[in-house]
Amino acid sequence: MLWVALYFPRLALEALLRGRAPSEGTDDPWAVVENRRVLACNAAAAAAGVHPGSALAAAWALAPRLRVLPRNAAAEAAALEAIAAWACQFTSRISLEPPQAVLLEVEGSLRLFEGSGRLMAQLRSGLAGIGFEGLLATGSTTRAALWLARGGSEALEALPVCAMAPAPEALALLRSIGIGTLGELMRLPRSAAAARLGQGLLDDLDRALGRMPEAREFFSPPARFEARLELPAPVTQAESLLFAARRLLLQLESFLAGRQAGVRGFTLRLLHRGPPDTAMKIGFAAPRRDAEQGLRLLRERLGAHAFSGPVEALGLEAGELEPLAAVTPGLFGDAGSETEAWERLLERLQARLGDARVHGLAVHPDHRPERAWRAVKERDAATAPPGPRPLWLLEPPRRLDEGDFTLLAGPERIESGWWDGEDVVRDYFIARTRAGSLSWIYRAPEGWFLHGLFA
Repeated sequence: MLWVALYFPRLALEALLRGRAPSEGTDDPWAVVENRRVLACNAAAAAAGVHPGSALAAAWALAPRLRVLPRNAAAEAAALEAIAAWACQFTSRISLEPPQAVLLEVEGSLRLFEGSGRLMAQLRSGLAGIGFEGLLATGSTTRAALWLARGGSEALEALPVCAMAPAPEALALLRSIGIGTLGELMRLPRSAAAARLGQGLLDDLDRALGRMPEAREFFSPPARFEARLELPAPVTQAESLLFAARRLLLQLESFLAGRQAGVRGFTLRLLHRGPPDTAMKIGFAAPRRDAEQGLRLLRERLGAHAFSGPVEALGLEAGELEPLAAVTPGLFGDAGSETEAWERLLERLQARLGDARVHGLAVHPDHRPERAWRAVKERDAATAPPGPRPLWLLEPPRRLDEGDFTLLAGPERIESGWWDGEDVVRDYFIARTRAGSLSWIYRAPEGWFLHGLFA
């Protein structure tokens, strides 16, 4: 088997800051603190000399502009599960290694992704897209891959012993006797090492080397997609929200790709501190999982939205999943491509104008022409009424004099509506008006009327 370890040394910080757009400044030093000690910091803080384990007072002395956030263990756990759900597009065998790692068994995926090199490249670029920077390594066992990712080495023997994450007492003892690498640890007499360091440490080493089995609990993705992204500061600009929303949409896209499914829409929630939350529903004309199309529609909706207050977090929810297989487009275009283009246009119009203003038309079983149609969201399979019908109906019908037209065909008697008190008795004709237009007119007890125009 081949395992890939995704190790996130800055997960505590990324879980809180990945909703921050690059335009908001990448040079600001940030750190997450716990018990007045730095738990994780960004590159700007590290460049100033701050590092994990630094006392908060010393960190502020080194970087006076350092901005600190308290640790949020719940956000870290949610971020780790979000990464696991995102990784389901690469393999179904995923195991969490809290608090900072996710393990993937990818032996069966290598052919699909054309080798481990391309797979690792896709993992790195995909993680960056959803806001995480991970250290990746492969190994024949879960523990070997994890230690290699932590230690940044290509060989177990060259790893520092701290990559094993031993107990502080065991690590201090190893350093006191001059053991700095796993290779040096492996050369110690086992009985003496077990007596002084504990059998558990040697068992971990045997699991990494494949000498002992290791039972793993595999991750099971949720049935529905729900994700939340905290914003580092209240936001009132649509562009900043779009950056954070894109990361959520990429999570949704990968979640659906792993399930070979699509959705007919999603709901983006703008979470405010004071006013009620704002729910934005974005619909698709067909099952879809394209993050960029979702972002385009969301941009249309946000551009016309008046914010009721600063947004402090975003939530993304998707509805029922529907099967959606990948489609390979034709080289020279085909009917499927034309349908796709039409559906994308329809989605964009709905996002810009509102769902209530963009709809389809379908026939309705009523002989009265003004009531023989209805607005629908999807295509309707009802049969068309008998006889020719114009696409354009006048509302209300326009009165005509008998010399204003020449009859060409007809009559067609329509007598209906007695059951709802709006009964009509009309004889319809196709006629040519003086202006030369082909018209649909009718004769009623009140006289002649123009009701529609043919194209």
